[in-house]
Amino acid sequence: MRIAVCDDDEQEVSRIGKLLTEYETDREISVGCHYFTNSTDFLCEMRGGEYDLVLLDVLMPGVGGIQAAQELRELDKNVRLIFVSASPEFAVESYSVGAYYYLLKPISADSFFALLDKIQGELSEQEEQGFVLKSRDGVVRIAFARLAYVEVMNKTVFFRLADGTVRETAAALTDFEGKLLSRPEFLKTHRSYIVNLSYIQTIDSHGIRMKNGDSVPVSRHRRSQVQNAYMHFLHRCETEDSAAYRAGCSDGSWRILLVDDNPADCIVWAEILQSHGCIVQTAESGEDALRLAAACPFDCVLLDVMIPGEDGFAVCERIRKSREVPIIFLSCLTEPDKQVEGFAAGGIDYITKDTSAELFWAKVETRIRLAKSERTQLHYGPLLLDLTKRRVLMNQKELCLTPVEFDILCRLSERAGHIFTPEEIYGMIWSGQPWDGGQSVQMHMSRLRRKLEKAWEGHRFIESVWGQGYRFVPAK
Repeated sequence: MRIAVCDDDEQEVSRIGKLLTEYETDREISVGCHYFTNSTDFLCEMRGGEYDLVLLDVLMPGVGGIQAAQELRELDKNVRLIFVSASPEFAVESYSVGAYYYLLKPISADSFFALLDKIQGELSEQEEQGFVLKSRDGVVRIAFARLAYVEVMNKTVFFRLADGTVRETAAALTDFEGKLLSRPEFLKTHRSYIVNLSYIQTIDSHGIRMKNGDSVPVSRHRRSQVQNAYMHFLHRCETEDSAAYRAGCSDGSWRILLVDDNPADCIVWAEILQSHGCIVQTAESGEDALRLAAACPFDCVLLDVMIPGEDGFAVCERIRKSREVPIIFLSCLTEPDKQVEGFAAGGIDYITKDTSAELFWAKVETRIRLAKSERTQLHYGPLLLDLTKRRVLMNQKELCLTPVEFDILCRLSERAGHIFTPEEIYGMIWSGQPWDGGQSVQMHMSRLRRKLEKAWEGHRFIESVWGQGYRFVPAK
């Protein structure tokens, strides 16, 4: 795990350093940590991708933590941000810039270690999305998310990672094109280069400038394709971020399961959620919660700890075995050991019932948004899209889709209900190629719809909207 700590309080920096050393010893893992005493030095060092976690003090001379986080988000949308402060007054504002958590000073070892354990687990899952490379340093695993670009020189392929590490192997670039170019974030810019669009800083007539300062050439005949692909990538990122942050899910409302046996509390929290456009279903017991969670997909489960029957911790563990859904504990129990137990059970956050309405919503919204950005599977009734393995299952039976059909289905399903014109679909799938009048879209869409309807006659997942285009309709 790569961590940056930015805090102007030397005593607090020393305390965090001791906690991290204790964590390394206790968990028997290595933590790489860099310390900064002001935001200016920290931001000057940042290129994007260097760290997995950043701990930011809120109040610092000059550029404060919130402002630093806003600038950091321009460089790195994926890094986890934990704000530390002596006061809770900036908590709501911190979640508006995508905070992973908000810790009060002095930091408790139990709560801090529980957070680090959770982040370590998430990073381990991300590492699984990559490939094994037999390099000159031995057998290593390359994570797609950390690979900035690939180049080949003199029959040697160099894999340049975001943190500056370089792995090399004697091979041809074609040996790796299949696994890289099958992913939407990778693009071949030159016969000797493949880049991760996430790590591009700028594109101009001279080529590409990466966030780490490296220059990557672009072939003349690929220049238009590269520019169009990058513009589409930026547009997609902005659209997804905006849609996820402002509206939640694609139809403008999140489905929330609220589990609490206290009717008064249910009314309070449900009204807050509904005021932000959420659809709320309630359950009074663990048994009801398990039944509802199994019957209907939810974007989030808010779970009280003290409920009839099995307690919330046990219910959380059982839901997590069958559903990939973010679970947030909502409890009147404020003891640190209870919060630690909540994280251990699989919860992604622990909100106490004395939390203000603004902070409550900020946490729920941010947690759902982050969970959606890290999804590896999309569920729509009997239809499952495995984003990691790029395969589609209908009622647990795999459908034989071409790569183009998979990409079309994935793009449409991510914005269910939105009507895509043929031109929009063509631009998403065949970026940079001249418009063919819609023949390619019509042909692939027709084949995709036939395969879906043959596999499941009970529902039409893709509808034609006369004179406009196509839209994805999820099954209930």
